[in-house]
Amino acid sequence: MALNYIWIAFFLIGFTVALFKLIFTGNTHIFTDLVNAVFTNAKTGFEISLGLTGALTLWMGLLKVGEKGGVVNILGRAVGPLFERLFPGLPKGHPAYGSIMLNIAANMLNLDNAATPVGLKAMKEMQDANPDKNTASNAQIMFLVLNASGLTIIPVSVIVYRMQMGAANPADIFIPILISTFCALMTGLLSVAIIQKINLFDRVVLAYLGGLTAIVAGIIVYFTRLPKDQISDVSTFAANFILISVITLFIVLALIKKVNVYDAFIEGAKEGFNIAVRIIPFLVAMLVAIGIFRASGAMDFIISGIAGFFGWLGVDTKFTGALPVAFMKPLSGSGARGLMVDAMATYGPDSFIGRLACTMQGTTDTTFYIIAVYFGSVGIKNTRYAIGCGLLADLAGFTAAILVAYLFFGQ
Repeated sequence: MALNYIWIAFFLIGFTVALFKLIFTGNTHIFTDLVNAVFTNAKTGFEISLGLTGALTLWMGLLKVGEKGGVVNILGRAVGPLFERLFPGLPKGHPAYGSIMLNIAANMLNLDNAATPVGLKAMKEMQDANPDKNTASNAQIMFLVLNASGLTIIPVSVIVYRMQMGAANPADIFIPILISTFCALMTGLLSVAIIQKINLFDRVVLAYLGGLTAIVAGIIVYFTRLPKDQISDVSTFAANFILISVITLFIVLALIKKVNVYDAFIEGAKEGFNIAVRIIPFLVAMLVAIGIFRASGAMDFIISGIAGFFGWLGVDTKFTGALPVAFMKPLSGSGARGLMVDAMATYGPDSFIGRLACTMQGTTDTTFYIIAVYFGSVGIKNTRYAIGCGLLADLAGFTAAILVAYLFFGQ
């Protein structure tokens, strides 16, 4: 429903702004620009979706190999001790723990098709232990905020879109996304933990969170000490090396478990092909609406206003061109994806704005959609502070994305 209103709003606002321009400036070409934007963006959306077929088929095939090789289960067991302390409201050994760990692990690997069913199962299992069926329990809120913060180890979808848009190094946003999504995760987790009075000084919690923070801090310190002209090259090499190593690990684990790697790849590849086909109408619809909004001058007006404010504060305003992605992401994943593609098409995939838009897209998940789907699946009406903590995580993630983009791509 939210996406429906967003889509209509883009059209109506774009048309209204164009009408005002016609009345007050006499610009008779504005509606020609709108019509051209409609057909140009429809063509762009179809061509992008069609070009995604090969890349999505490849990645979904590889991820299916990793899934069958037990990567999700390995990640689930690795974070088990931490989760038992973050969900003290659940009895020890509760079946929801397994589903929670599998869901988070699948999200880390960008396995949306595997993550959502397991996540809904986890929500139902937590609801069984919830004394007030209409109100979100502490465990359910923690679970939702961890999902909304969107920690992703492998941002497959963003890399695939950058590949299709002709980026020179599609994976160069890998480390920036890892850093900014970690900031979103930590902010969401800490905010919920403080409200729920979870003991963050427990030795196990400190070991996990301290270790992760030290790794991310080490990455940031390392790159801040590099000469500016080496940052992009080093981060691209590291990203590509990590990705090819992970793919090799998937295959090796599958071989150890005696999985038929070829059949597993084909199974996942078929899913990837189907996803690419299903994306076509959604991406075309969103890009057409965004095209109307941009061609009317409405988007430029909003961005100019924000840029003017930050310019008045004496802050560099280069980042403002990517802000539409940040505004849209909590509301609609499809809308944010369309704005990311629009930013790359307008400014170039290897431009500062293009890369920042991609980093923002991979930083967090769609907060309102996740809350609606997961809470709605078990009939919860009172979400308590889940939305506030989720949006706080979004804000932290997007702020980190801007700062990290200046570090990596701001030459």
